Amino acid sequence: MDSILIALSDSMSSKAVLDYVLAMAWCPESVQVTLLHVFRKQSGGEELMGQKYMKKQPARYMEVLEQARDRFVEKGVPPQSVTLKMVTEPYDTIADGIIDQAKNLNPSLVVIGRKRMSKAEEFVLGDASIKLVRALEGMAILVVKVK
Repeated sequence: MDSILIALSDSMSSKAVLDYVLAMAWCPESVQVTLLHVFRKQSGGEELMGQKYMKKQPARYMEVLEQARDRFVEKGVPPQSVTLKMVTEPYDTIADGIIDQAKNLNPSLVVIGRKRMSKAEEFVLGDASIKLVRALEGMAILVVKVK
């Protein structure tokens, strides 16, 4: 059975990832889908949002994962073939979390979204998709780019 690891958040790129994967031609009965959300360490700005705000985040992202699961089930994927995985122990970067989880799960395909970045943003922030391609050698990676 093929397995797909799909990293999601509540971003536009994650919505595009979901739409793209669901539109692909594949056999829904013979795939294991893991929908993943990874937390990164808080930035200074997030710390200013307060503990109450931060405590709500896991429930918020679990709802995103549950809605994504429902869409896969509507597409014909058996509910038992869709796993929700939320990693609340924060990583330094989202890419580090996806890499770690992909190495543990060893899926046939890793799917991530990528928003358009300026050259300056890419230089300062780095490109998570490039980091994944380099770190997950031997693993298929699909990067869905959002305009």
